[in-house]
Amino acid sequence: MPGTSTLFDLSGRRALITGSSQGIGFALARGLAGAGAEVVLNGRDVGRLEAAADALREEGHAPLTLPFDVTDHEAVRDAIDGMEQATGAIDILVNNAGMQHRAPLEDFPPDRFEALLQTNIASVYHAGQAAARHMIGRGRGWIVNIASVQTALARPGIAPYTATKGAVANLTKGMATDWARHGLTCNAIAPGYFDTPLNAALVNDPEFCGWLEKRTPAGRWGRVEELVGACVFLCSDAASFVNGQVLFVDGGITASL
Repeated sequence: MPGTSTLFDLSGRRALITGSSQGIGFALARGLAGAGAEVVLNGRDVGRLEAAADALREEGHAPLTLPFDVTDHEAVRDAIDGMEQATGAIDILVNNAGMQHRAPLEDFPPDRFEALLQTNIASVYHAGQAAARHMIGRGRGWIVNIASVQTALARPGIAPYTATKGAVANLTKGMATDWARHGLTCNAIAPGYFDTPLNAALVNDPEFCGWLEKRTPAGRWGRVEELVGACVFLCSDAASFVNGQVLFVDGGITASL
């Protein structure tokens, strides 16, 4: 049986992380690189993507970049197929790209609802399918989808976001159900409230911060680095029989009334 350090070693694996020029995606890319993986950064803004890659290079890593729009099915498939053909396998896919829009449900703009559907859930299907087609042929692969505390809970003003993150959890279960027999593991991480650009409006709201500190058993916002361990675990041999699960990393907020 392999030793504990070997179980979590990602050396020799390539990981594509969508939406990884900042925030949670960048933190996960950095963490996977630290565990030995070759990381591929993705985003639509080439300038920000290269800046993120340069930051990792300064730390001694050798990231690749793969710019594409996660909401465009053909663009996703062409990018992933092209990388597979040109430079080799994508062993790990982390579906992290996401967006938020806040408004009362009765006034929620239809175009923002559609944008949430495309960015938060359709992108998981697009990238997941494109990557899995190659993984299935090799008989192994790791897919980690980024869900949310709103996969299980709701708050006023973000009902469509909550719907998309609930769908991420169920799509994750569907991926595992279809693809586990081909050697793939498909799981999700559900972050609680983390200090990220997506949550900037809430981080800067003293009233919300006070509520969150009381509501969360840990008594604070999460730090993006605290998601790395869960991601490394789910991408490693240590999780070889973990499939279709949603791992909440939330300071206990979903465990407490």
